[in-house]
Amino acid sequence: MFYEPSKGHGLPHDPSKAIVAPRPIGWISTLNGAGEINLAPYSFFNAVSTRPFIVWFSSEGEKDSATFAQETGEFVANLVSRDLAEKMNYTSVNAPRGVNEFVYADLAMAPSRLVKPPRVAAAPAALECRVTEVFRPKALDGTPTSAVVVAGEVVGVHIDDAFLKDGLFDITKAGNVARLGYMDYASVDEVFSMRRPRWGKE
Repeated sequence: MFYEPSKGHGLPHDPSKAIVAPRPIGWISTLNGAGEINLAPYSFFNAVSTRPFIVWFSSEGEKDSATFAQETGEFVANLVSRDLAEKMNYTSVNAPRGVNEFVYADLAMAPSRLVKPPRVAAAPAALECRVTEVFRPKALDGTPTSAVVVAGEVVGVHIDDAFLKDGLFDITKAGNVARLGYMDYASVDEVFSMRRPRWGKE
């Protein structure tokens, strides 16, 4: 089949999110100026660069995470492990502003070191971030989309020592959770390695 997204696909559900998958989940915790705490998962999330270490998440509209991050200039991206997947799903609830999803999902908060938003205490890793840029991607005709992209430089990294093995972060032990589209998710339970080739060398 072939379809043009602007004209629709004719399928029961939009296949775009399943095609661009798996996508890591940024479990974003934020704090607004009034002290309200928000925690929500974003599968439009990824790393942009390593030097400096920059990550971004994209919100489909002005949701609390994007709004709070813009207001205070800070957020924390928490890693979703397999044993936290159900709790992560709870925090995707369409709760009214002011509801603390940590409390709603019965998740313990832990203080961050360099930013004000708390982190998920049970997360195997968490990235403390300061906002570097907020923008709205444009469509082909130049009009802004409804998406709000928030980029932030990672200023602090928390890693639970239980997930370090021989100096490496043990992805399979954590079972990093990724979004596959529709209502489907995956967790890492197997890895394989390949070395990048170097020109002129076998």
